[in-house]
Amino acid sequence: MSTAILTGQPVPGSSLEGDLRSLGFDVRSAAEAGDAETLLAAVPAGERVAVVDARFVGHPHALRLGLTDPRFPASAVPGAVSVQPEARRALTRAMARESSESGGLAVATDNLAGRLTAALDADGVAVYRPELGSLVAAVPTDPQERNERRQAVSAVDDEAVRLRGAVKARDGFFTTYCISPYSRYIARWCARRGLTPNQVTTASLLTALIAAGCAATGTRAGFVAAGLLLLFSFVLDCTDGQLARYSLQYSTLGAWLDATFDRAKEYAYYAGLALGAARGGDDVWALALGAMILQTCRHVVDFSFNEANHDATANTSPTAALSGKLDSVGWTVWVRRMIVLPIGERWAMIAVLTALTTPRITFYALLVGCAFAATYTTAGRVLRSLTRKARRTDRAAQALADLTDSGPLAGLLVRLARGTARHTAPVSALVGGFLVVASAVLWGSGWQTVLFAVVYTLMSAIAVVSPLKGALDWLVPPVFRAAEYLTVLVLAAKADVNGALPAAFGLVAAVAYHHYDTVYRIRGNAGAPPRWLVRATGGHEGRTLLVTVLAAVLTAAQFEVALTVLAVAVAVLVLFESIHFWVTAHLGGAPAVHDEGEPA
Repeated sequence: MSTAILTGQPVPGSSLEGDLRSLGFDVRSAAEAGDAETLLAAVPAGERVAVVDARFVGHPHALRLGLTDPRFPASAVPGAVSVQPEARRALTRAMARESSESGGLAVATDNLAGRLTAALDADGVAVYRPELGSLVAAVPTDPQERNERRQAVSAVDDEAVRLRGAVKARDGFFTTYCISPYSRYIARWCARRGLTPNQVTTASLLTALIAAGCAATGTRAGFVAAGLLLLFSFVLDCTDGQLARYSLQYSTLGAWLDATFDRAKEYAYYAGLALGAARGGDDVWALALGAMILQTCRHVVDFSFNEANHDATANTSPTAALSGKLDSVGWTVWVRRMIVLPIGERWAMIAVLTALTTPRITFYALLVGCAFAATYTTAGRVLRSLTRKARRTDRAAQALADLTDSGPLAGLLVRLARGTARHTAPVSALVGGFLVVASAVLWGSGWQTVLFAVVYTLMSAIAVVSPLKGALDWLVPPVFRAAEYLTVLVLAAKADVNGALPAAFGLVAAVAYHHYDTVYRIRGNAGAPPRWLVRATGGHEGRTLLVTVLAAVLTAAQFEVALTVLAVAVAVLVLFESIHFWVTAHLGGAPAVHDEGEPA
């Protein structure tokens, strides 16, 4: 239960107390500053507390935005301020000063909440002030102004504003025009029945898994059902975020579930399509794994570029300026959002093609579309990086170093190479990655591939000898991802034994989960996974070398078993540590987050 302290004399006819109770506040009144200080001291330290001027006039949703958002330690709107436990001491100090300076005088005629907000700002507390738009939040000082404010409240539909605010400000064309117009009402229906975003997220995952099961039947009816269920899963996927925004139910655990479940749903569906095709005599596991690799590498490009540049100084370029100009032209905005094939367009295409064609055609279309999108976005980001004169921070370099997932072998070589001349990191990574993948294509499980895997290990260490602050150093993590994943794909395909490619799919899925988890921790300011986990999983260079050695020393059938065992071992290890981390962070009261970034 949260507590709201009303300061000053109640205003006849005001609905303020009822509005606060509807938002979950236990309302208490204080006529004097001394009373407010006493009431504040009586509130348990682990609870949210708000101070609200009794003369406040405004929409209930303005109060909701200003007083209940869990993402910020302190937030305020005119006439009201709210703090969570981490900002409680600062509010207590400010309240004590107000009580001392007022000498116990009544506070009905001055805006105590406003003065406390200013005191928090002066004390270095970051006070969040939400954009209210057409919503009203004011403290009238006379009857005429109060009447005018009440009329302004009546002129704006609070619920309509709240529904519009539930929809993400920037989204893809399909989501904006084909899903959000009705999914927001589903979100409201869920909120009124007490459902949480995490429950809706879980329902979306279960729906997608059922869709994958339908696709795995290999029948036309199964494919049609799979397509319909995948679309419904996406509706629920949009609904969970809209429910979070509608009811301000943000949480650290929820952000992680939403992000990871999106990947789990899509890649499980790929597996379902591959199983369904196999029932019809068509082996498309290589295509399914290729689609997963391409999609994962696209995401790593996005993450690495954004992490390298989000806090860079002098971060401008002619290419970025041109992009901004194009965004000012209405039709180009939607075209540019659609051609990158975000999750809405991608899932709609997959659903329709599943229902009407075959898994092979679906994967061909997916690979072509994602390859074009990856080329477009990566080329644009390379041009931006080459034309901007950004100075990247140590934090950005550390984030890129964490994203590389370099293991103990690379770490040892880096220590030995300290003080050597700096090499261009992307070139070293590209050369090493190309050599190991090309050798796998040419020689398969031969010892030549093992040799070039050793070269890859050396080149990957050279790439990270110095801090990754170069213009194109953000390319290093995606190059490492592509090298590792493609090596596994090629060696499994070359094994030419039933089960090798599905086992490789499982291994890449487990490793990709670890890489996504690293990204979401960095985005949530939680730091990278612990070093012991990176060492235990071998790092990208250790796993690549291990897979090439296993392919060289084992028979094809034994290699399939080894890939399966490795996939299970990596999955169990990273899932156990990840789930423990995020649940502990959630229970430990970690700051809530809500990602409004690029469509995935």
